Amino acid sequence: MVRTFFEHNLRHNESLDGLWDFAIADKDGVPSSFERKVLVPCAWETLPNLEAYRGKAWFRRTFELSQPSSIRIVFGGISHTGRVHVDGKFVGTHYDAFTPWEVVVPGLSSGKHELAVWVDNTFGEHSALHTENDYYTYGGITRPVELQIVPDVYVDRMYAKPLLREDVWSLELQVTLAHTGKADCERSVRASVAGKTLQLGEVTVPAGGAAEIQGTFPMEEVSEWTAETPTLYPLVVELLDGTNIVDDKIDRIGFRHVELQGKKFLLNGKSIRLRGYNRHEDHPLFGNAIPLEAMMTDLQIMADLGCNFVRTCHYPNDMRFLDLCDELGFYVWEESHARGISFEMPLFDEQIATSTREMLQWHYNHPCIVIWGCLNECDAQSERGQEVYSRVLKQIKAFDDSRPNTYASHHRKKDKCCKHADILSLNIYTGWYVDPIERMQEVIDDLLGWIHSDESAGGEGKPVIMSEFGAGAILGNRQRCRSHWSEEYQADVLDECLRVYLNHADIMGAAIWQFCDCRVTKERWRSRPRTTNNKGTVDEYRRPKLVYEVVKRRMLEAKKRWDSVE
Repeated sequence: MVRTFFEHNLRHNESLDGLWDFAIADKDGVPSSFERKVLVPCAWETLPNLEAYRGKAWFRRTFELSQPSSIRIVFGGISHTGRVHVDGKFVGTHYDAFTPWEVVVPGLSSGKHELAVWVDNTFGEHSALHTENDYYTYGGITRPVELQIVPDVYVDRMYAKPLLREDVWSLELQVTLAHTGKADCERSVRASVAGKTLQLGEVTVPAGGAAEIQGTFPMEEVSEWTAETPTLYPLVVELLDGTNIVDDKIDRIGFRHVELQGKKFLLNGKSIRLRGYNRHEDHPLFGNAIPLEAMMTDLQIMADLGCNFVRTCHYPNDMRFLDLCDELGFYVWEESHARGISFEMPLFDEQIATSTREMLQWHYNHPCIVIWGCLNECDAQSERGQEVYSRVLKQIKAFDDSRPNTYASHHRKKDKCCKHADILSLNIYTGWYVDPIERMQEVIDDLLGWIHSDESAGGEGKPVIMSEFGAGAILGNRQRCRSHWSEEYQADVLDECLRVYLNHADIMGAAIWQFCDCRVTKERWRSRPRTTNNKGTVDEYRRPKLVYEVVKRRMLEAKKRWDSVE
């Protein structure tokens, strides 16, 4: 399942997870033989003798239809490029490991069919977003795969926007229908949520095209979604041909309203502060094909640490992880895929626009997502950089004006894009890369003074998040002299960071870098000890370092203090 819950009552769907055939091979035709079996989802670096393989491979399995049908195959994620073939025929391709995608194949006959997927995780001009980086680009079908049987006209997407005006809730609902048939047809749409039936009406769906229908409905007596009370409501959309229900789609929504008021971040009219972590989808046993149980473990650890906030650095996360955040009450900053990349790569403009659009389309309804982000530590200084930041942030705002947007910057006073973001987010490693621990307060006060002045060209009066800060430590490296890479020094740095940032009136959120140690690409980042970003509060196996109790104490102190004030 690509989600933690069933998305359909009527539409037939089945998981394609499980054993697949696997072979290392190029893309020129499905191989005649496959040398091994693998369990999908799978990052091939977890397989013997492929621990550092960067290249291309094929995955293959069969599925069976009891009658002639049109199918929709949903891939939670393929890293980083996939080409799909059904019965030897090419049916679709996709780039970027971190956004879901689909292929629709109309008019398949009954019986057994072959599904083959070619996967590529190589670097080069064909890949602007996946590059040698401070996290690892795995290879494989790394998230769940699902087969759905769809009618000629089916529910493609739905977008639910809760609205709060003068303490009264309403729901703005938009439904997109897709049509694989050869003749225009009429369909009607209705929805149900929180005990109410919502009639959206009738629409003409053009042959081979799509149609949208929308409406806004009052929602009296609903419970609000917050971190403390994460109330979710199933939203059921039904497609009717006359009086017959021919298709359906289910999502879960939460009634919460996000807005900014000066330097404050408001949820349902109440000022809140965000405290938590940056988290990579990475695990030494699974690569980035992380099972649901391991996701839950990560969130339980963060809850124990007193956190309410996760930043999905630096890409959209698995929908099941977001489902868990919806259920458990974690606030999420999700960002489209980019970290420190060149805007001059040949396919950059196309690939960043697609990554951003797909993130918004697939993850729009998650109440846990309260901030959209983009372009971590990219060029925010040049004229080209200003054009790119402006364009991507406008793309986000045009699609969804109900959430604030941001980007994480490491340029300090050289940043020229402050005016384009709703929230200003700062990556500052005082005590690690630059400046001694003792200057923590001085450094941030000086930078905030610049932000809230005319010199920042657009930052004045905006909320601020400390989006990255921290220090590295190798588990077990204990030194009384407290040198770099010791657990003691990491604890000292984060103790002072959290003392300053969690108590600062002009800082509305703080995300430690990072939750767990993670693998990096050896090509560019070989200087990192163990070829790993070692700044985790827990190591890659989720074993706590000395800093764990320091973070827990500071986070719980802040929670108690903020809850009593707000």
